[in-house]
Amino acid sequence: MPRSATLYTPEEVLERFHAGPTSGVFTDGSCEGNPGPGGWGAVWVDDDRIVAERDGHDPATTNNRMELTALIAGYEMLPVDAETTIYSDSNLCVQTVNEWAPQWEQRGWKRKTGVIANLPLVQRLYALARQHPKVQLRWIRAHDGSRWNEYADALASRYMLR
Repeated sequence: MPRSATLYTPEEVLERFHAGPTSGVFTDGSCEGNPGPGGWGAVWVDDDRIVAERDGHDPATTNNRMELTALIAGYEMLPVDAETTIYSDSNLCVQTVNEWAPQWEQRGWKRKTGVIANLPLVQRLYALARQHPKVQLRWIRAHDGSRWNEYADALASRYMLR
């Protein structure tokens, strides 16, 4: 997924953006080049207040690995009995968890048409999703001004500003 033209710090995002959902967990991954250096970010908010946030980077990765890592971090922040929504702007990752992983697991973690990319991350993410039955995973449009999705993007991109 292409990066936005402007990189914002998390603080700049809070000043600039105000739209979108005000509660939930928002995750994002980024990569300059694919593969290349990348980052990930996750922020848990309740009523526009940050409950927790995490971010990290990898000097040699892919965008999908960073998106999956961000989602894993998002689930790991939540207690097992949490009732909330996790938002990701990676439709591929959302579909992986919500649609494809159950069948892959039933087939012994095999696809009909080849190997599953990033299988250890997919398995970890799917296990976490199953451990959080009251958490919904939903897709959110990237770079549309949604405050907390933009914030997660800023966390994922922070490594580029250091």
